[in-house]
Amino acid sequence: MENRAGKFVSNLNGKLEYASFRPNPLPPKPKLEVDEEMAELIAEANRYIGILDGISKMVPNIELFVSMYVRKEALLSSQIEGTQATLDDILDPNLEENTNRDVKDVINYLKASSYGKERLYELPISGRLLKEIHKILMDNVRGEEKNPGEFRRTQNWIGPTGSTLNSAKYIPPNPDDMKKSISDLEKFINQDYNMDYIIKAGLIHYQFETIHPFLDGNGRIGRLLINLFFIEKKVLTYETLYISYFLKRNRIEYYDRLMEVRTKGNFEQWVKFFLLAVKESAIDSIETIEVLTKLHNENLEKINKLGRKSSTVKDVFIYLEKQPIIEIKKTSEELGMAYNTVSSAVESLEELGILEQTKNVKRNRVFAYEKYLSILRKNTQ
Repeated sequence: MENRAGKFVSNLNGKLEYASFRPNPLPPKPKLEVDEEMAELIAEANRYIGILDGISKMVPNIELFVSMYVRKEALLSSQIEGTQATLDDILDPNLEENTNRDVKDVINYLKASSYGKERLYELPISGRLLKEIHKILMDNVRGEEKNPGEFRRTQNWIGPTGSTLNSAKYIPPNPDDMKKSISDLEKFINQDYNMDYIIKAGLIHYQFETIHPFLDGNGRIGRLLINLFFIEKKVLTYETLYISYFLKRNRIEYYDRLMEVRTKGNFEQWVKFFLLAVKESAIDSIETIEVLTKLHNENLEKINKLGRKSSTVKDVFIYLEKQPIIEIKKTSEELGMAYNTVSSAVESLEELGILEQTKNVKRNRVFAYEKYLSILRKNTQ
């Protein structure tokens, strides 16, 4: 039966027969019905996104915050897919030696996100860009055998572990329908419509997840796409929105609402959910930036009272905001400072209550900027 989102079509015959979804091109027809509730959510989501972007432009060390935000989004997005990693794992100063498959998932997400953002200077959001990002995301991790950087040429399905085509919760478009759908989506992304950008991002995310063009990694690419679209359309100047926490916290509702569009054509309920996700995520980001800025200013004030040695201590402190778990040898190499200079600065930061030693061993001592970490760890456990 067809609705405005598309229809399920029959494939193969006899015992092998199954029904895959064939999405209609966006935008929805008839167009979205904007009731009072949706109008209010549109206004609020845009208001808080505007405040977030304004605050981001005023924070002097915003790039440091952004690097932490992107790591948090990468972690949360990977956790939705079952990745077992923590923020401390991702920030381990000896990450290269301690990388496991779960941590690699998150590192690849970071690389894919960074690559995508840089590539936007040369290429619009397109099938080609998505494939390039997917290749990085799936490099040397679980699912690497599933055609990294290539759209699927076989049927996939969504369901619990061990499910089959017959027991799947949802079967995305067959390969031929998928090719047409991804081409239609690319046109929708790059064509101008008289449509709010946040709503457009929500529709793009829904359609991408519905098409499921890769054999693996669709969820992470689909969520990464939200930030890429916001950056490309200058809705946000920096990647300061981590929407994956809202989606992780409401995971069952998230999947149910996507399914509600496919089965009933009810785009409105999905758009409202997405607008709420953006609004709450923006509020969370604003609050986090304010708390981190306050902490930064308080600690800088303490450091400035140190007198002559404050300059070196300040350099190590600024480094801490990018790498809040440190090891002296590695830090001295990264900053191009003598080991003893860094060691002395770390000692001062310990005395000021900014740094704490995490392992009670003499060699390769590890220190953490614990107050900073506790703010960032929120919602990632």
